[in-house]
Amino acid sequence: MTTPQRHRNLFIGLGGFFLLALLTNLALGQVAIPLKEVLKSLIGTTAEKSTWEYIIIHFRLPKALTAIIVGMGLSTCGLLMQTLFRNPLAGPYVLGLSSGSSLGVAFVIMGATLLPAAIGSLLVSPYGIVIASCLGSFAVLLLVLIVARKLRDTAGLLIVGLMFGSFTSAIVSILSYFSSAEQLQRFTFWSMGNIGNLSYGSIAILATCLFIGLLISLFSIKALDGLLLGENYAASMGIPIRRSRLLIITATCLLSGSITAFAGPIAFLGLAVPHLAKLLFQTHNHRTLFGATLLLGAGLMLCCDTVSQLPGFNFTLPINAITSLVGAPVVIWLLVRKKSLL
Repeated sequence: MTTPQRHRNLFIGLGGFFLLALLTNLALGQVAIPLKEVLKSLIGTTAEKSTWEYIIIHFRLPKALTAIIVGMGLSTCGLLMQTLFRNPLAGPYVLGLSSGSSLGVAFVIMGATLLPAAIGSLLVSPYGIVIASCLGSFAVLLLVLIVARKLRDTAGLLIVGLMFGSFTSAIVSILSYFSSAEQLQRFTFWSMGNIGNLSYGSIAILATCLFIGLLISLFSIKALDGLLLGENYAASMGIPIRRSRLLIITATCLLSGSITAFAGPIAFLGLAVPHLAKLLFQTHNHRTLFGATLLLGAGLMLCCDTVSQLPGFNFTLPINAITSLVGAPVVIWLLVRKKSLL
């Protein structure tokens, strides 16, 4: 079997895996719904029970759409960062954006009591937390872009991103020290990640950010293939290094920043999925890896969400815990086998 045929078969398999994960996610939960009724609700036909249709359309479908967006976005970010820094352990939040978002949310949740009651209650609302998270990640983004224009060395930018993350994490720790138990609990719940509380309007905003980020990533595929062999090689191919680096960073910041703002920090998915794609397809061609990463990321995020719902139980586990349980063994296994690493 030739390589193109093998890749085509793998993409067909991944497409089937994604559809199966989506339908399973919609059917399973605290209330098990027959697959036939799920399909009826999706195509607009009246389901056997009106409550089943209501659960699917108003609860499970928005959560599934959010899971797909989160999985695609974070997996793409991981692929971009691992190639840009030529570091197999680079992830979506390596530039410190997650820490910036956490700092913005920490200021709102833990510092709202210092403001007048009306302003404080507005800030701790769901949209207030989203805005604070966006502002925090945007502030770090601006700093990263400013530094990226000054630095020629990409490895130096990685160190700067880690330093930004450490600095913002230190401020969050100080705020936590002076906060009440209720404020700490609220911030902890946010940091666990949540994809189940978004309206269709919020999902539309998130989907728009995903579309723009993926579009920028597509325009960077040639540069990514060149950067994989080093900046000097990429420059010899006529690739504008500084411009390409800024585009890749912008796409990563847009994707990871918007996802963190609406769903909280989701761990490990962006780190593990690009390696799984490389292991499956046995290639470093980013045109192939881009599509594989999208399908794998979306499918795995749907699977993690299905597991977190614990079908038959009346509680839901934090999505961050499930993605870490899946992601950590995968990364360890890859490190031991020394496969698909840059």
